[in-house]
Amino acid sequence: MKFSVKCLLLGALLTALPVAHAIEFNQVQTGKSALSFVSKQMNVPVEGQFKSFRCKLAFDPAKPAAATAELEIDLASIDAGSKDANDEVAGKAWFNTRAFPVAKFVVTSVKPLGGNRFEVAGKMTIKGKTQDLAAPVTLRQEGNSAIFEGSLVIKRADYAIGEGMWADFGTVANEVQVKYRLVATAAK
Repeated sequence: MKFSVKCLLLGALLTALPVAHAIEFNQVQTGKSALSFVSKQMNVPVEGQFKSFRCKLAFDPAKPAAATAELEIDLASIDAGSKDANDEVAGKAWFNTRAFPVAKFVVTSVKPLGGNRFEVAGKMTIKGKTQDLAAPVTLRQEGNSAIFEGSLVIKRADYAIGEGMWADFGTVANEVQVKYRLVATAAK
């Protein structure tokens, strides 16, 4: 067999190149992440946020179907705008944080939509009530970091949030817009 010098050089060059490794984002930076919401009380937008949450994540953009994620939200960490509002929503009619201190979202599938957009589906549990939930997510990579952003609307009645006198949707709307921004890095 005859080998040309070009083939030998090409073979040597290819074996000397570093192998490209997939990046798995799995270290969520909660200090750089945010989970907020907008509800409407008597048709006036009321903004708030959850100050404490934890997220386990394993996401490789090259293999989105293999992704896993679990988000736990400390419901008592809510900031609804004032101490009175925070105390009210922590109570039994709203989140009942004594009996149900954590809300949880467990991802069951991730579907690529193209253009760094994904649909994340899973099970959301609040106040012991579990519902299927699908959320859009946009991924932006910045070096060794990934920023996952999106928003969705949940219906508070699906989770028995705002019972009794608060069940009237004319006073507090059923739809709540949830906004999320998770920053994750790859383990070294």
